[in-house]
Amino acid sequence: MIALTGVEKTFGANRVLRGVDLQIARGSSMVIIGGSGTGKSVLLKCVLGLVSPDAGRITLDGEDVAHAERDAFLARFGMLFQGGALFDSLKVWENVAFRLLRGARKRPKAEAREIAIEKLRRVGLRPEVADQLPGELSGGMQKRVGLARAIAAEPEIIFFDEPTTGLDPIMAGVINELIREIVVEMGATAMTITHDMTSVRAIADNVAMLHGGLIRWTGPVADMDATSDPYVQQFIHGRAEGPIASVR
Repeated sequence: MIALTGVEKTFGANRVLRGVDLQIARGSSMVIIGGSGTGKSVLLKCVLGLVSPDAGRITLDGEDVAHAERDAFLARFGMLFQGGALFDSLKVWENVAFRLLRGARKRPKAEAREIAIEKLRRVGLRPEVADQLPGELSGGMQKRVGLARAIAAEPEIIFFDEPTTGLDPIMAGVINELIREIVVEMGATAMTITHDMTSVRAIADNVAMLHGGLIRWTGPVADMDATSDPYVQQFIHGRAEGPIASVR
């Protein structure tokens, strides 16, 4: 469904992506792992068309994303942001229904609110939460609201940017389970970037290791522990010594 071929991106003297090749099958959950500053977020932004690659090609269902009609293209995506990215001045339900209340596919306010409350229920939040402000919620509840917003418009593709950052282990486990359940239920294609190996094992069908601007290894999550690739082994076991340390 999503294909990246030879994708490169440089900022000044910093070559972030150096020829990324990656394929994400329809209905599958791809998790991209790698250390901080390895270009995971830049890669995601390139797929969304928020950053233009310097070289290479990215296609969605065979269509070059650089030439896609932007509104129709972005309407296919949902996004769970790393920091939640909720609007402080909007009520919870208005955050969830943000896309539904705007644009060419705008829904009536009452309908949008009803959909928002249903999505909040889906992520385990009571209807009473709908009229609260984000600042009144815990970090875990805010993350659930962000997830409800990501799925509110029934997207075909959902991106998850470090979905468990800042959460305690129990809440992180809850979020991981919700992500997996929702992706399977919706039949959505998922792309997650994370360095949390617990999340990787919980939500991935396939894994790709990004380091030095290249995909060093990719394969089914079941093969990850057995691979002899030194980059993957060092990263998943958190070893100080190895090729990643020597590059820094």
